[in-house]
Amino acid sequence: MDKVSINPLGGVSALGRAIIHLIQELGAVFVFFLSGVRHILAWPPEVSKAVHQVYFIGVKSVFVILLVGLFTGMVLGLQLYYTLVKFGSEGVLGAGVALSIIRELGPVLTAIMIIGRAGSAMAAEIGIMRITEQIDALFTMDINPIRYLISPRILASLISFPLLTALFDVVGIIGGYLTGVILLGINPGVFFSRMESLVVVADVTGGFVKALFFGIIVVTICCYQGFYVHQRAGGHGAKGVSLATTSAVVLSSVAVLISDYVLTSFLL
Repeated sequence: MDKVSINPLGGVSALGRAIIHLIQELGAVFVFFLSGVRHILAWPPEVSKAVHQVYFIGVKSVFVILLVGLFTGMVLGLQLYYTLVKFGSEGVLGAGVALSIIRELGPVLTAIMIIGRAGSAMAAEIGIMRITEQIDALFTMDINPIRYLISPRILASLISFPLLTALFDVVGIIGGYLTGVILLGINPGVFFSRMESLVVVADVTGGFVKALFFGIIVVTICCYQGFYVHQRAGGHGAKGVSLATTSAVVLSSVAVLISDYVLTSFLL
């Protein structure tokens, strides 16, 4: 019977290769982002393309943000009310809803919704342009594809994410008001006075800082996955685009949640 040789360092070697590959990928994504930012500042600016991306990322996401924000606020108001009643503190329901949404749920859920609606579409669109050699054609026509395709999307994300987060915050608080005041009978004066006294400017600023970071992370990862779809080892052509789109959604969502923890640690 043949003996099977087991290399005790095989697992360590595989782990080391995985870590090196991860560092290389993170470095490549960061360089990709810096290249996109550099072309934002180039003259003449790509204003029309940036406006088109603001419409695609921002305006077309308004309805889903309104819907998710309203029901998130209503559910949060319901849950917090029955928790606060046990401590006799239902009067701080407004402040609890506002702080939870402004600090945490607004930026994170807005980013997740944009990933599902616009991020996946970005990865698929750029990936299709890659496999159909449209990006190669841009090179042939002496048009920089980073400047033409990526920079307007980064600029649009820096504009759209904070605005959509602000919209989510306002609608979420309205949802909490509907549940707490209209349905459960909390005094509206108490609801808003506690909110006004406990929510400070730093809470709002922190939420917008998170939104800006999430916008950069989401657009960079989604565009990167589509732009380099031809270098994927798992598949080429249409299969490669589908894998790139899936990776863009999963990696963006995980990156948003990890960065949310890091940012919260610094902002608190």
